[in-house]
Amino acid sequence: MPIKKGEMVRVVREKLENSVEAKASDPRFPSYIFETQGEVVDLKGDYAFVKFGKVPTPNIWLRQDQLESFK
Repeated sequence: MPIKKGEMVRVVREKLENSVEAKASDPRFPSYIFETQGEVVDLKGDYAFVKFGKVPTPNIWLRQDQLESFK
């Protein structure tokens, strides 16, 4: 099912590690993106802009196939 704006998601570690995005930047991702829920704030093409947590953390663009619904 496609990701929708406002949906709560988390990052799938196996799909993010060794991806083009991981190789293009610092591969040391913070644990909160895998362990906590983030809210999809915007969608553009294959990417989703995700806001994590209630504490100040940077929002991040991720490919939608690297996300799964947070249950």
